[in-house]
Amino acid sequence: MWVRTRATVAGGVVLILVAVIAIWLVVRQVGDNLKLPLVARKCTVQADGRVALDADQMANAATIAAIGAKRGMPERAVVVALATAYQESGLRNLADGDRDSVGLFQQRPSQGWGTPAQIRDPRYAANRFYAALKKVRGWEKMRVTDAAQRVQRSAFPEAYQKWADNSEVLSRALLGDASGAVACTVGRTPVMRGAAAAAQLTRNLVLDWGLKGTDPTDPTGLAVTPGDQRDGWRYAHWLVSHAQDHGVKRVRFGDLEWTARDGSWGRVNGQQSPAGQVVAEVFNEG
Repeated sequence: MWVRTRATVAGGVVLILVAVIAIWLVVRQVGDNLKLPLVARKCTVQADGRVALDADQMANAATIAAIGAKRGMPERAVVVALATAYQESGLRNLADGDRDSVGLFQQRPSQGWGTPAQIRDPRYAANRFYAALKKVRGWEKMRVTDAAQRVQRSAFPEAYQKWADNSEVLSRALLGDASGAVACTVGRTPVMRGAAAAAQLTRNLVLDWGLKGTDPTDPTGLAVTPGDQRDGWRYAHWLVSHAQDHGVKRVRFGDLEWTARDGSWGRVNGQQSPAGQVVAEVFNEG
């Protein structure tokens, strides 16, 4: 009896191990295409490829891309920056890390990157990364992982390369090379509403992109006049990326509109945004 019981238990363990390995192999092969109810994944980016992120990751990615464009860095630099932040923090603004590492890029105060408070500011961290990358001779012709490694000095120099494809998808969308490419689902309880949301949204759009003349007093939202179609999609995708943390209810550009209710872009019955503007509406106070 004891031998039979042991054999039964052993057989059960083997079956469980086989099942676990099979599931792991399926997840590894299918990746983001696996249609599971992953609540944390609230944003989808599609631009010659597909990437799924949650709201915090999406907002951080949008800011990293905007800072790169604001500094006049080429798209390749944005790809390198996004791949670095992917590897170092999972595109999350971490309060700590290995030794004294902090923030999106896990920069270390002890190595002269700044104070912990400064490094926890995504704009500061991104600016410092781009400044360091620009000093690397020939970085433009390097593999993504080699350029990132020259800045980061990681113990795992090849680790950044696995994020190159995702980062290229994100950069194409966030730098305006695709239309309606960033779609986020916003929860029923946005972080901000009304005049406070509109003011913060305007302030951060100006800080990230360096825009001038944007009215911060409109309590319902904001309107931006882009220089061209590409700039329009840069701002529109940034607004959707920050929808959850800024209470954005609706974004319209041209004849396309994103709404928090649907979490997707759709055509607006032949109507276009006024004078080619990018228009954002925030949730009201109620």
